[in-house]
Amino acid sequence: MPRTLTRSHALQQRAEKLFPGGVNSPVRAFPAVGGEPPFLVRAEGAYLWDEDGNRYVDYFGSWGPMILGHAFPPVVEAIQQAASRSASFGASTATEGDLAELVVAAYPSIEKLRFVSSGTEATMSAIRLARAFTGRKYIIKFEGCYHGHADGLLVKAGSGVATFGIPGSAGVPEEAAHFTLALPFNDVGALEAAFAAHPIACIIVEPVVGNAGCIPPAEGYLQALRELTQKHGALLILDEVMTGFRVSLGGAQELYGIHPDMTTLGKILGGGLPCGAFGGRAEIMDQLAPLGPVYQAGTLSGNPLAMAAGIAMIGYLQQHRAEVYAKLEKLSARLVDGVAGTAGAAGVPMTANRVGAMFTWFFTGEPVTDFAGAARSDTKRFGSFHRALLEAGIWLPPSQFEAAFLSTAHTESDIQQTIEAARRFFASE
Repeated sequence: MPRTLTRSHALQQRAEKLFPGGVNSPVRAFPAVGGEPPFLVRAEGAYLWDEDGNRYVDYFGSWGPMILGHAFPPVVEAIQQAASRSASFGASTATEGDLAELVVAAYPSIEKLRFVSSGTEATMSAIRLARAFTGRKYIIKFEGCYHGHADGLLVKAGSGVATFGIPGSAGVPEEAAHFTLALPFNDVGALEAAFAAHPIACIIVEPVVGNAGCIPPAEGYLQALRELTQKHGALLILDEVMTGFRVSLGGAQELYGIHPDMTTLGKILGGGLPCGAFGGRAEIMDQLAPLGPVYQAGTLSGNPLAMAAGIAMIGYLQQHRAEVYAKLEKLSARLVDGVAGTAGAAGVPMTANRVGAMFTWFFTGEPVTDFAGAARSDTKRFGSFHRALLEAGIWLPPSQFEAAFLSTAHTESDIQQTIEAARRFFASE
């Protein structure tokens, strides 16, 4: 039975009168895939329900943090208890230290950290700190990697910037972007040339690219980044806003055996609530005010609701580590390989990239190892695929250039439903 979106359509029309494009974040809009986005009213486990009563299997999980599914009972209970004591104090609480201890235990490279309210704040602050610590201005990022919407980081960024074909962003002065060098991912030669030409303060990298679709690092690539930064006195920042606690408990740095100087983490820290953090070696972090000359602040940093939710979520991941990550690996492999298999059987070019429970189906027959490869995907066919699966009750990120995610709440039945929906789509083309 076809979905009806009567209520969502009316809400979209109202939203377009109130918000630019009808959304409060561009990645929620659907121009890249066609149609209008359903408006959600609730979520539980692996499922979303819209205002018209339609249910969807969720494969974006609030863009990553819902690793245990929506409304995970221990997290809900922790938030409720914390809310009864006040939603914000603007002063220190014990829960900040409680969550920080869990983070430090999972990430040995982090000796000290500071909580913020978003991944953008985390990356922006980490780069300011790196520039102060090294006394240098130039930074290196990679094409297709999105590190938030700070001015100097929107150079050849991925995510919504890639989806909408925007070359950076209007409103960013050339001077703000002048010291950002954007290089192709997985290309060691380009890195060596950049270090030879400029005094580099830091490299910031998504160790597994997620904002151009899922693109794993080539074997030895992250080790090359570590060696080059150490050789030239620059800092290595791993942006683990997506990969942190997702691809393993200790993130990509544990998975690939990399010890960065600094790490940025995102909303998984707050159980899905607004939260982020940046941390690293103590000698670097101690340059922050009130100890050092680098200023950074935030009234809502260490928010008690986010801290409580994060303690519940990260604590559960630590206690059930083997079970959680084994299930994610098993289900994700079945899902990704199953859908790719249906495409192959139908003669449709597809490349499937996956690291743990983070994945992308690229509509191209070529390997995707950098943003240029991702950009050669058939985005029109992806849009048709997205609409067909949404009609079948399966919600993927509405862009070829966004990674998808799976949670422990997904079931074998969800996986099979998705594979069958993909098979029907490819058979109908």
